[in-house]
Amino acid sequence: MLTVILGLAGALVYGAADFLGGLAARRISALRVTAVGALSGVVLLALGSLLVPGRWSWEAVLWGGISGVTGAAAIALLYACLAIGPMSILSPLTAVTSAIVPLTWGLVTGSQLGVIAYPAFALALVAVVLVGFVPSKEAVRPTLAGLLMAVASGTLIGAFYILIDQTPDDSGLVPLVVNRSVSGSIMITLILVLAVVAAARHVRATDAPLAVLDGAHGAPHGLAADAPAAAGTAVAEPTEGGAGTRLLRASAAALRGGWRGGFWLAVGCGLLDAVANIIVIVGLRVGELTIVSVLTALYPAGTILLAAVVLRERIARLQWVGLVLALAASAMLAAA
Repeated sequence: MLTVILGLAGALVYGAADFLGGLAARRISALRVTAVGALSGVVLLALGSLLVPGRWSWEAVLWGGISGVTGAAAIALLYACLAIGPMSILSPLTAVTSAIVPLTWGLVTGSQLGVIAYPAFALALVAVVLVGFVPSKEAVRPTLAGLLMAVASGTLIGAFYILIDQTPDDSGLVPLVVNRSVSGSIMITLILVLAVVAAARHVRATDAPLAVLDGAHGAPHGLAADAPAAAGTAVAEPTEGGAGTRLLRASAAALRGGWRGGFWLAVGCGLLDAVANIIVIVGLRVGELTIVSVLTALYPAGTILLAAVVLRERIARLQWVGLVLALAASAMLAAA
């Protein structure tokens, strides 16, 4: 029961982090949100490690560092695949893959669960797809490259749970501190390198605000030029070039313009993401990897619920069905 509660709590907090990140990205660009969120998150985790006893060991540092590399790679792939689109297909594909990978690993390595857990997992995976579905009247068939990158991104996100699960029980928050330090360093370096390349190629910073976040908790939902802007923010005209050109424009924009209105939202995004990481690592240490990873993959639920309450956005019928299935699957897993 406690594992189920922690898994759902992690999903809701991750979703809240993505919600704040989405609001921030409408004001200061998603790349800035990624950088600020990484820094605020590592500060919270570092302070938390002083309060929560944890032993520094080579295992904790190794697995935490590797998970940081996979996390950075997952975000980079998500940037690329969602820039290609369509988001309505690639977003839930990434989420469900992120659940299937650790679920499969847990079952192969001998997780002992009751019979009722297996139909519950199937129900939860369907819920992940439906909750993460983004209705779009203009959705087109995804390309092979987009599908492969979405699957790769989801696989690496799922690998995070597997790697963190390998860390010693007495390591406290040490693996998360290392994880966030490594992934944050990589992402900030990547942003700076891309910005320098953009400047060298005289690429203008005319990207759209990269509005909606979803996926790898702090990664942008899309880099398309038609991303919705916040009120009062000019939306860029459709631009020539592929995902690489749009990413360069985003990188140029990441170092220009003001921070007003988005900085503290980005800080909040990073803090909530760090809190969700803490919930997940506690869940992994007191319960099963399979249950925690599948329930945490329901993180879009937190985003859409907050969007409905705060922004008065309408929840699609399929998303409502996904929420109901998620509750049913959670109850089954609690009884397993």
